[in-house]
Amino acid sequence: MSFAQHLKTICGCRDSDGEADLSEHEAELLFGAMIDGGVPELELGALLMALQMKPTALTELAGYAGAINERLFRLTPPQAKARPVVLPSYGGARDQPNLLPLLALLLHRFGVPVLVHGMLNGDGSIASAYVFRELGVMPCANLGQAQEVLATAGVAFVPTAVLSPGLAELLALRGRLGVRSVAHTVARLMDPFEGDSLRVVGVEREAALDLTRDFLLATGAHALLLLGADGEPYADPANRPRIEHLFEGNAQVLFEAETAAMKKIATLPESVNAAATAEWIRRALAGETPVPLPIVNQLATCLFAAGYTTDMNQAKAIVAVETGSLAAA
Repeated sequence: MSFAQHLKTICGCRDSDGEADLSEHEAELLFGAMIDGGVPELELGALLMALQMKPTALTELAGYAGAINERLFRLTPPQAKARPVVLPSYGGARDQPNLLPLLALLLHRFGVPVLVHGMLNGDGSIASAYVFRELGVMPCANLGQAQEVLATAGVAFVPTAVLSPGLAELLALRGRLGVRSVAHTVARLMDPFEGDSLRVVGVEREAALDLTRDFLLATGAHALLLLGADGEPYADPANRPRIEHLFEGNAQVLFEAETAAMKKIATLPESVNAAATAEWIRRALAGETPVPLPIVNQLATCLFAAGYTTDMNQAKAIVAVETGSLAAA
């Protein structure tokens, strides 16, 4: 494999036609080599930066995902009323508290198994792993423990290294490169249950929504898609994004984006640090402070899309009663 030739292709330097996109086969081979540690360090850094600087094509994303799927360790869905919900955590809080653990624990209240996967280090952000630790949810050390925790506790945080060690090594290069890479995009699309789950995919920028939607539709994925808060797959507590349900090649908008100006929620913790966020989540779960309505809305979409109920209006009513959102509103 010629890494120099791939760099020329990515940078639009082909002498023939100037084509800058890799084919699906080329992308799968290249990303597979990256995951397997088969790319020298200098070339690896150059390739990651070049891929990050160019718009990702659908063929390339399909190739990257194909490489991961061939190397991803799998889990078996636990016996439950609903599909397990997969929450990929690769953003971390910077500007507001990380409420992904709140969404996970609210789903757990309904008996929905929840798998959160992500890195243990936030690289300057408040990673979900930090908040989960404060709440007593410790990272699983291996696949066997993850399977057991899902079956017993119902909420498992599984480090990326447990599911894909090679991908975790690529993600860890963020500290040296200073920016995220295409590896973060691919990580958000992983499904350890091999299709038998509901993936909640949050993207960081509006520009990434179309590509992600096209990929999920093309692969027949069962997923919820939204513009995540700081890139995490939970709704901004101050301004709900559009939430789409993607299933077997079809797309359905479950909630439109709020059009009102951003508003400050007085009940949210003043600090974004893990301890303050965890304490606020405890209070929200105890009913001492209201759960933000966008999170309540997203909870309803998760129950509906995961099969807890087959009616979206019923899902809305169920979560309204459970969270007291009607009284809060």
